[in-house]
Amino acid sequence: MRLPEVELPARAVDGKGGALYRARRRVYLPMLLPALILYVVLYILPAVSGMVISFTSWSGLGAQIIWVGFQNYVDLFTDRVFLSALGNTLALTLIVGVAHFVIVSASMIVLRSTKGRAFIRSAVFLPAIISPIAIGVSVAFLFNPKGLVNSALGLVGMEALQRPWLGPDDILSVIIVGVIWSSAGFYTVLLMSAVDSIPESLFEAARIEGASLFQQFRHITLPLTRDMFSTAAVLWVIAGIKTFEIILAIVGQAGTPPIQSRTLAIEQYLRVTSAEGGGIPQLGTATAIGVVMTTITVILILLSRRIARRNSVEL
Repeated sequence: MRLPEVELPARAVDGKGGALYRARRRVYLPMLLPALILYVVLYILPAVSGMVISFTSWSGLGAQIIWVGFQNYVDLFTDRVFLSALGNTLALTLIVGVAHFVIVSASMIVLRSTKGRAFIRSAVFLPAIISPIAIGVSVAFLFNPKGLVNSALGLVGMEALQRPWLGPDDILSVIIVGVIWSSAGFYTVLLMSAVDSIPESLFEAARIEGASLFQQFRHITLPLTRDMFSTAAVLWVIAGIKTFEIILAIVGQAGTPPIQSRTLAIEQYLRVTSAEGGGIPQLGTATAIGVVMTTITVILILLSRRIARRNSVEL
C-alpha cells in the first residue's frame, strides 16, 4: 500500500524565514536597537564627521569652515615635521613591539616553572597601573644630564658613556626605553594567562623526551598561545600608534617637544592646541593626522594578524 504524500511547508520551521526565525528577530532586534543607536551616534557619526573635517580648513567654533579637499593631506606629506613624526611613530611601534615579543617569550620560558611566579607577575605588572605621566617624569629624572644614569656611569668610571640623553640625538631611544618598561608587564601577564591553560602533562611528556626549555616553548607553548599572541599584537599596535602621555611627560615640560621626539599623537596635539601654526588651531590638519593614524593602525593590525595566522592547534 502506498502511503499518501505529505506536502512539507515551503520553508522549514526553524530555517531562514521560518516561524522560529521570525520569532527570534522580533525578540533580539528590539534589544539590539538601543546599543546600535548609541554606537552610531557615539562612534560612527563622529568618525564620519572627522573624515569630513579633514578635508577642510577650520580653526574651531565660530570660525569659517573652508573646503580644501585633499590639500591637508598634501601639506602633511610634504611637511618634514609630520614625516619625522610618522617615522618616529612607526619606529617606536615596531621596535617596542619586537622588544615585547622577546621579553614575553623569555618570560614564558622562565616563569612557567619558576617558584613564586605569581609574585613575579604582580611585580612586572605594576608599571602598567602607574600613570604614564608619572613614568615619564621618572624617566626624565633618570636620564637628565645630572640624573641617576649619568651619575652611576661616573661612579663606576665610565664617564665616556655619559651623554645628554634627553638631547635630540638620543631622546627617541629614551622614550622607547620608557615605553618598554611601562608596558612590557601588561603583555607578559596577558600571555602568561594563556600559558596557564596548557596542560602540564604536555610539558612533562616533553621533558621525558629530553626537550629543552626552548624546545618546549617552540613546539608546545608558542603553537598553543598563538591566538593570544595575535590579540596582544593588535592591542600593542593600537596603543603604540596612540603613544602620547609618556612622551609629553618626558620632553614636554620645557615647552614644545622637539621634532626628534614627536609622534603622530604629539603632532596632532600640537596642531589642535595651536602650539604650531602661528597660534591658530589647525583642526582640519589635526583631523587629517587622525585619519592617517587610523589608516596605519588598520594596516598594521591586518599585517600582524596575517603574520600570526596559522592552522589552529587544538588540544
